Amino acid sequence: MDANHATVSALIPTHNAGAVFDRVLTALHRQTVQPMELIVVDSASIDDTVAIARRRGAKVISIGENDYDHAATRSRMAREARGEIVLFLTHDALLVDDQALELLVAALLRQDDIGCAYGRQLADDTATASARFLRDFNYPPDSHIRSFADRERLGFITCFCSNSFAAWRKSALEKIDFFGEAAIFGEDARAAARLLQAGFRVAYAAEARVAHSHNYTMLEEFRRSFDIGVFHARETWLLDTFGQAAGRGGGLIVTELARLLRAGKLGRFVAAMARNAAKASGYILGRRHRLLPRRLRRSFSMNRRFWR
Repeated sequence: MDANHATVSALIPTHNAGAVFDRVLTALHRQTVQPMELIVVDSASIDDTVAIARRRGAKVISIGENDYDHAATRSRMAREARGEIVLFLTHDALLVDDQALELLVAALLRQDDIGCAYGRQLADDTATASARFLRDFNYPPDSHIRSFADRERLGFITCFCSNSFAAWRKSALEKIDFFGEAAIFGEDARAAARLLQAGFRVAYAAEARVAHSHNYTMLEEFRRSFDIGVFHARETWLLDTFGQAAGRGGGLIVTELARLLRAGKLGRFVAAMARNAAKASGYILGRRHRLLPRRLRRSFSMNRRFWR
């Protein structure tokens, strides 16, 4: 089967997606490979998100704001999908060109044992220098395929994946009970890890590109890192199986700081130090979240709905 003959379901969870959502759907409708269906699960948007989705022919499923979960909601969407391939996008991930989806699906179908493929995320036009560096670090220009055996060489990055732009074989997801339930963060990495354990491989398709980045404040960096720490504390099997994530994070910090020093950008160097300190403290507290009262867990978290 090739990309032009595969049946694809496009799945997008939304919440107050804003004006960018119409651009995202416009880009999706221009793709050389067209999804057979578009399913949107919207969690209580109060803007035009639902109207935009329906105008584009989407099947819209409305849920309460507190009913959304990174894993459970995506599991529901994948089960609802009729396509052999389920494509996940976030509502702010803009396909860069008309072949992005075709290239991603082609990477998934290159070999029968590839269970998922994710694309390259580029910084958008509004990205700060730090947001741009993070995207460049996490999404390099060279494609590759990873197997379970690669954990000895790559560690935790072996199971890295992003549902901001990822295609999955539905038949493979069925073997691992989709994305599971109750994830504060990282439902994509958790599912990729389970696929790898089951004998599938994960493809990174650098040629399939979306514009998707975030200009987080220092407080948002702290909260996001807190959630990552919670995720790792609750999914200890991931770290036991694939190795600690600290090495990857440390490499990112060292690379960024060295680059800023070489460029003589001392102001940005100090800002990066402060931002990384916020991320490190958030992560440490997240790993120890069970020692914190529930009120503080919710206050520290970016995904506050998880603590409902």
